[in-house]
Amino acid sequence: MPVYTNIEDLRRRYVRRTPKMFYDYAESGSWTEQTFRENTSDFQHIHLKQRVAVDMSGRTTRNQMIGEDVAMPVALAPVGLTGMQSADGEIKAARAAEKFGVPYTLSTMSICSIEDVAEHTTKPFWFQVYTLKDDDFMRRLIERARAAKCSAIVVTVDLQVLGQRHKDIKNGLSAPPKLTPRSIANMATKIPWGLEMLQTKRRSFGNIVGHAKGVTDPSSLSTWTAEAFDVSLDWNRIAQFKEWWGGKLIVKGIMAPEDARRAAEIGVDAIIVSNHGGRQLDGAMSSIRMLPAIMDAVGDKVEVHLDSGIRSGQDVLKALALGAKGTYIGRAYTYGLGAAGEAGVTRALEIIHKELDTTMALCGETDTRNLGEHNLYVPQGFGDPTVKL
Repeated sequence: MPVYTNIEDLRRRYVRRTPKMFYDYAESGSWTEQTFRENTSDFQHIHLKQRVAVDMSGRTTRNQMIGEDVAMPVALAPVGLTGMQSADGEIKAARAAEKFGVPYTLSTMSICSIEDVAEHTTKPFWFQVYTLKDDDFMRRLIERARAAKCSAIVVTVDLQVLGQRHKDIKNGLSAPPKLTPRSIANMATKIPWGLEMLQTKRRSFGNIVGHAKGVTDPSSLSTWTAEAFDVSLDWNRIAQFKEWWGGKLIVKGIMAPEDARRAAEIGVDAIIVSNHGGRQLDGAMSSIRMLPAIMDAVGDKVEVHLDSGIRSGQDVLKALALGAKGTYIGRAYTYGLGAAGEAGVTRALEIIHKELDTTMALCGETDTRNLGEHNLYVPQGFGDPTVKL
């Protein structure tokens, strides 16, 4: 394996190995991509406080997320179409997460089915569900998660209406990919990717095709998708999902203190401050800038996690120091998966872990549970959406 010292190294390798439509799917946002860019750039406004002459022996990054022990407070976020970034990608990512000791979250829009991932792992993983109109499908999906012994479900609540991603439309994104002169020409330059895909039977949405009413093959999937999302979603509906599941439930897509308070009121186990990686409401605030206000609103009432924009262990530390109990990486591990399969996901986790551990030490801390705003220099007004930095 080439020497990868940071997540950007993995991204560069990823773009060389993966077909353009799938790279663009991961590495893009909606509309002008303002929020997509600010998710990462806003971390740079926060600076770290260096401390010296502190005993750094016995450091640990171990912690808990929703009561589960983790090697570091970093989970793999749900990412759709992961099995098109690398053949059987969800299985590879889940295995890497299990071996490393961090949670893996399987997307409903995965290529490998929930049963596929359960068959190839030995520990419980998390399962992400969308808020769909079809009660029968939703109930069966939740029962499949229960049968797979998932330890939590993650309900994504910011996808009632699909944000427009220009690149996906122009590329004709689909799974399996549509064979056009343009896509064939691009895929012909990705020989290792193509050879791996030829050796797997998993090339469409394993949780949907054959399970959702009327979806018997990939050609019928687009019609189902266009009609499936529940535009009438409200908090009563989310409470209903919680009742159906009966286990640990995380709500993903919280970007306002008011919504955070409502989630806490219905008794969810955690909320994820997330703007869907900048793929939904373009022009929304970055997740890291909304974190302080949400912590002020519900920090002692519900466990708060952060997703969107994390590309380094330093980013993880900043989120934890601002109050988050856990963080998620999506694109960062996708780069590793596309670059080198399971080994690439492992390398992404190793990079994040080393950066977190080293940065924590240089900030004078030996335990992630002791991180706080005393480790940071935060610009005045950073958590105030009305202040321009």
